[in-house]
Amino acid sequence: MSELGAYQSETDTPYEPGFGDYVQLLKPRVMSLVVFTALVGLLVAPVGLNPVEGFAAILFIALGAGASGALNMWWDADIDAVMKRTQGRPVPTGRVQAGEALGIGVALSGISVVMLGLATNFLAAGLLAFTIFFYAVVYSMWLKRSTPQNIVIGGAAGAFPPMIGWVAATGSVSMEAVLMFALIFMWTPPHFWALALFMKEDYHAAGVPMLTVTHGRKATRAHILVYTLLLAPVAIWAALTSIGGPLTLAVAVVLNAGFVIGAVRIWRRDESVAGTDKYGTEKGFFSFSLLYLFLHFAAFLAEAALKPYGLGGW
Repeated sequence: MSELGAYQSETDTPYEPGFGDYVQLLKPRVMSLVVFTALVGLLVAPVGLNPVEGFAAILFIALGAGASGALNMWWDADIDAVMKRTQGRPVPTGRVQAGEALGIGVALSGISVVMLGLATNFLAAGLLAFTIFFYAVVYSMWLKRSTPQNIVIGGAAGAFPPMIGWVAATGSVSMEAVLMFALIFMWTPPHFWALALFMKEDYHAAGVPMLTVTHGRKATRAHILVYTLLLAPVAIWAALTSIGGPLTLAVAVVLNAGFVIGAVRIWRRDESVAGTDKYGTEKGFFSFSLLYLFLHFAAFLAEAALKPYGLGGW
């Protein structure tokens, strides 16, 4: 019996969700990445928003991300209850009821999209609406349970925030916005497949057709290497556009060299050899992948900050 269930049995008092339970429902870790990349997209755009409009744009993009998280937790409650990594979430533990999660997700979706349109423009609002739909319906309800390519196609949902930030500022989509999208889109598969390599049993128990489950660990390692090699030129290309510069290019070269080396180590690792570290290589690659994405977008931001002083950009 869960701690929540034991508490209710002893007290016969219905559990009242607290503020923290609702915060967890919105997936704050994912939201923080969405907010950061969307903020970078907004700030590196050639057209600036005034601080009030900029704050409103990021706030409503964050609410949209939270809406996606709530809808995902509502739909995936059965899977989350089985997986060790997710079984402590608010819905599977009963701290938040499934119907309540659905209601919050739908309400925040409507509020975030309408208010982003009013605060900035309706192209940005349309992209946010599509992102929420893609994550909640296309990825969560369809791809996640039906194909090992779930995280490849579904990764588009996490790649849209910098494009939304850019469009909120400029009202249009450009090559720079597409490359920021592509950077996250190509980064997502190796990032999540590394996680899947040391969390395979979770996905197997939950019946999620992750690549490690359907094709095995060796094939997953090869896929990580291929996508990492395809990611590197995207990162270099982005560094050569108007949002890049010498600093961004240097960061891209160093980070992608490290990422490729890590992917090669994963590809070459033989788990059958006695004495090999248990998933240390995969965990190290996964941790580095988080730093990889953060530093790439931090470099875009630093380049934009240096431009007024003639020190950044091409």
